[in-house]
Amino acid sequence: MTAAGLTTLAVFAVVATITPGGATTLATASGAHFGFRRSIPLMAGIAVGLATMAAAAAAGLGGLVLAAPALRLTFQLGGTVYLLWLAIRTARSGSPGNGSAAARPFGFLSGVWMLWHNPKGWAMTVAAAASFASLTSQPTLLAGALGAAFGLAAAASLTLWCLAGLVLARVLRTERQWTTLNIVLALLLVASIVPIWTAN
Repeated sequence: MTAAGLTTLAVFAVVATITPGGATTLATASGAHFGFRRSIPLMAGIAVGLATMAAAAAAGLGGLVLAAPALRLTFQLGGTVYLLWLAIRTARSGSPGNGSAAARPFGFLSGVWMLWHNPKGWAMTVAAAASFASLTSQPTLLAGALGAAFGLAAAASLTLWCLAGLVLARVLRTERQWTTLNIVLALLLVASIVPIWTAN
């Protein structure tokens, strides 16, 4: 593996993970409602989920998921239902400390579950595996490189989005403002369902 190739992979992973989507929306919502420390398990779950997905894609599992129609449909349906449930829960949250707000943040397994049921994520990591296959002739090394790149990039990106949520928490004052934020975040989660059904 060359330094130039690894740098290109790192840039690809950062761009892929920092763009808005379901994971970044959840990190923002969690940061706003629960603070950074209590959001760490969710962010860690998402980062580990993406890292293991990228490693699995490099090992060939991603191609199997995308190539098998029944398996792909199962993932699409599971991901859609889960994101809709997250959106409803987010929309119904009040301000932090309000009795209508969720009592605790989403945990580690929620993050992993969301990532592994997202065909868009599989398509992205399979594309990355194909694009960077020339980095090494050893599949295990490629899996390790992709897993590390996507896991670290996701951790950094989610941290930034979670901190944005902390900023929002300091700006919002009224229950109406929190309701508006929660609805916007819920709609973003719903919008993140579209790529699940349109990803090639």
